[in-house]
Amino acid sequence: MSRPPFFRTALVAGAAAAALLLSGCVAGEGQAAEPEPTEAGEAVSLEGQTLNIDFATYNPLSLIIKDQGWLEDAGLTVNWVQSAGSNKANEALRAGAIDVGSTAGSAALLARSNGSPIQVIDIYSQPEWAALVAPDGSAITSVEDLKGKQVAATKGTDPYFFLLQSLEAEGLEASDITVQNLQHADGWAALQNGSVDAWSGLDPIMAGAEEQGAMLFYRNVDFNSYGFLNATESFIADKPEVAQAVVDAYEQARAWAAENPEDTAQILADVAGLDLAVATKVITERSNLDVDPVPGDAQVEVLEKIGPIFVELGDVATQAQVDEALETIINDTFVTKADATRFAK
Repeated sequence: MSRPPFFRTALVAGAAAAALLLSGCVAGEGQAAEPEPTEAGEAVSLEGQTLNIDFATYNPLSLIIKDQGWLEDAGLTVNWVQSAGSNKANEALRAGAIDVGSTAGSAALLARSNGSPIQVIDIYSQPEWAALVAPDGSAITSVEDLKGKQVAATKGTDPYFFLLQSLEAEGLEASDITVQNLQHADGWAALQNGSVDAWSGLDPIMAGAEEQGAMLFYRNVDFNSYGFLNATESFIADKPEVAQAVVDAYEQARAWAAENPEDTAQILADVAGLDLAVATKVITERSNLDVDPVPGDAQVEVLEKIGPIFVELGDVATQAQVDEALETIINDTFVTKADATRFAK
């Protein structure tokens, strides 16, 4: 079930104009962004400050920001770390290796429920990035066919929770299959060499697999959680001006992607090593970048359905931990005053 392009430039432009009114301060063309004012009205310079942030092929906005160099132009020293999956981003956040990281909403909730001090500061996408995949010519054509089979999935990521929700929806249990816990790219490799019967895939790797003949035999966009941009609580408290710069850059990237869909696809193709046609499919059909960036009820509603699965499988000890995480995971401080034109050139 293909989805139409999601870029609504007029709405993005309107959001940018509203953000401008809120911010009251925009960098001139070709100039570095003006320093963020403090509550006392004093300007805070970003010069000499360090930011550790991830980029990921499943987060196209991160690729745009890295490619355009906006944060560096603002005076920040930026250490870019690639995340191979939500689980790796969560590991890096918890270890303090990065200040800001890209995950699926489900993975962020799992981490927060288990004590990771992170909060979502921006929604970067509403994707259909996960589906169940079988190799070309496979007899597997439905979820029911997975009973007794080996399925590759990266635990702690959206494809893993997509798999569990799919099983439940079709009357199976997790115990009816054997999950091979493999990183996303390794799961595709295992499917190719016959080590597993199916794979719970993630774009853009999955789109490349589809191009090579793999079959997406089960899709359900409602089982995909949102793309969460998460920051550690210590970073939010210690460097609010840098956190604001990151969110402003994300909102500029959203507007840039709407205006430059072909360039966005090319950036993804270059970073992920994909054919341009495959990258274009990911961007135009399966990546809703034109989503409300403010985290809130829409995301909580999805996560409320996923949270009990954590407890049922023993990934989180109690439902109370999940409930507390749901109540504390959102921080909309920066995105509600984001200036989408701050880094415009």
